[in-house]
Amino acid sequence: MSKILVTRNMPEKFIDQLREGHEVIVWEEFDKAIPRETLLEQSKDVDAMMTMMSDQIDSEVLENAENLKVVANFAVGYDNFDLDAFKQHDVIGTNTPDVLTETTAELGFSIMMSLARRIVEADHFMKNGEWTGWSPFLLSGTDIFNKTVGIYGMGSIGTAFARRLQGFNCNVLYHNRSRNDEAEQLTGAKYCEFDELVQSSDIVVCTAPLNDGTKDKFNKETFDKMKESALFVNIGRGGHVVEEDLLEAIQSESIKGAALDVFREEPMKTDHPFLKEDRIVTTPHIGSATVDTRDKMIQLCVDNILNVLDGKDPITPINK
Repeated sequence: MSKILVTRNMPEKFIDQLREGHEVIVWEEFDKAIPRETLLEQSKDVDAMMTMMSDQIDSEVLENAENLKVVANFAVGYDNFDLDAFKQHDVIGTNTPDVLTETTAELGFSIMMSLARRIVEADHFMKNGEWTGWSPFLLSGTDIFNKTVGIYGMGSIGTAFARRLQGFNCNVLYHNRSRNDEAEQLTGAKYCEFDELVQSSDIVVCTAPLNDGTKDKFNKETFDKMKESALFVNIGRGGHVVEEDLLEAIQSESIKGAALDVFREEPMKTDHPFLKEDRIVTTPHIGSATVDTRDKMIQLCVDNILNVLDGKDPITPINK
């Protein structure tokens, strides 16, 4: 009988699928990551794992788990995986692409609009009893209609974001490591170099994956090139942004504001300076957080694990 470790509590309907013919160990916390020591202890003799982005699956884990055949990551990203170690230990890694594309783009669009129209500020303004009368420029925001929006990373999520911009008659620019002809035809987006994108855009949106080429891409040099009226949105990865440089750009009014769903350290500390800035909208990495999408992600993880344990190919392998 194969043994499976699930590193976060999941709905029973999915765990029950894994239990059919397998022993399943579940870390029982919903909102706390499995401690490193517990992960190492419980993964010793498992054949499969379902992991979260908070779980670092590196050579130490893989050397410890001698029977491990597959690790299914509950995310589209997999920067918590040491792929060289996966190759060395002949372990298959999988992720959850495509099923969260539209939902993540939707969240990005939501926080962009919230930032542009100052929705969070307006909500606090009302709840704090500050609305004492009308004035012409009370909580005046920024239009999105007819604006130039630059998307850094034109993969599936970037393309889904660009499709939504069509309804706002936006001029869409994008930069990617290679041109995306299909996205251009579908959305009317125009390819440009990175410097042109940040200099020309009224709103800059990051949807790129995190790698050596994209890490720290949004730094002081980049923010200095942006318009003073520009808005910055990040639904990619926290590692794209040098947070101190973004904070300085906001406080010095080098750019107008930012909306962020991802951060360098997650969960964010309660004294993080971003949380004190009205012109920074923050959400706790909830890009794919709808019930429908999370269910689809879990099911894909389950299917990947069961396929490998049954001697079949995984549906969404990261490494071949």
